[in-house]
Amino acid sequence: MLKRSLGTSGLEVSALGLGCMGMSHGLGPAGDHDEMVRVIRDAVDQGVTLFDTAEVYGPFTNEELVGAALAPVRDDVVIATKFGFDLDADGTQRGLSSRPEHVRAVADASLRRLGTDRIDLFYQHRVDPDVPIEEVAGAVRELVEAGKVRHLGLSEAGADTVRRAHAVHPVTALQSEYSLWWREPERSVLPTLEELGIGFVPFSPLGRGFLTGAIDATTSFADGDIRGTLPRFSAEAREANQGLVDLVGRLAETRDVTSAQVALAWLLAQKPWIVPIPGTTKSTRVAENVGAASVDLTDAEVRDLTDAAALIDVKGDRYPEQMQRFIDR
Repeated sequence: MLKRSLGTSGLEVSALGLGCMGMSHGLGPAGDHDEMVRVIRDAVDQGVTLFDTAEVYGPFTNEELVGAALAPVRDDVVIATKFGFDLDADGTQRGLSSRPEHVRAVADASLRRLGTDRIDLFYQHRVDPDVPIEEVAGAVRELVEAGKVRHLGLSEAGADTVRRAHAVHPVTALQSEYSLWWREPERSVLPTLEELGIGFVPFSPLGRGFLTGAIDATTSFADGDIRGTLPRFSAEAREANQGLVDLVGRLAETRDVTSAQVALAWLLAQKPWIVPIPGTTKSTRVAENVGAASVDLTDAEVRDLTDAAALIDVKGDRYPEQMQRFIDR
């Protein structure tokens, strides 16, 4: 697969990564461990080198899965994980915590679960309003100096927060949601990243599966599938947003590719330092997503898709109100 650099950091990864959350968390029951190991290793075989996990996924079990799957190729891949939630021993969330001592403790615990001696990319999962971002960046800088972490990342952080963190220690990548149906990062985040030389790693680049065309107003979600709690995935919102899916589908049919490949190719065409991390639990979907790196949309196709999507008023908030408070502006 083609490689991309995350900004000017020197961290080179595959043009598409693999989001591993859904293998253990958020999309219903966890997948079979051995099968998920096979999916991750199939991704490696197809050239994927960036793998995304977090302590909160599972909780804890996703890091163990990713570490076990990648152990044979550890030196050939980039493992990204995250800190920032205050978790009980059983994984119950008590809120946010990015206190420096907590960041250090999470790093040590993640290293043990991953079975590795360094974390390649360590994201603050959500901005903690009670801890200045300068202290957080300073704590990760100490971990970098100790050799436990290679690069600092932020997730769902606003432009001002990114600037403040970057002034203390270089931020290698920002991870936030970005796709044809969530384009808010274009307002201030992407220009800031470009100015500072920071890479961008979009999660949910397929709109949590909606842009693939596999979900419609009649779809039912399993117990434990977070989409069943999101306003944007109410039956009414799905029906109202179908026009965006149809738009992507028409171009996919014209190009004889899948809707997922069009949605990912559109993202890849935005900036050369954007590396989407679509998640899946199936090797067939890994192959499909990887194929998007070879779909070269013309400038006219990108422009027409961008303009047409902008005319569609997407309905439904990304998160319910109690989760919106974790989003930095």
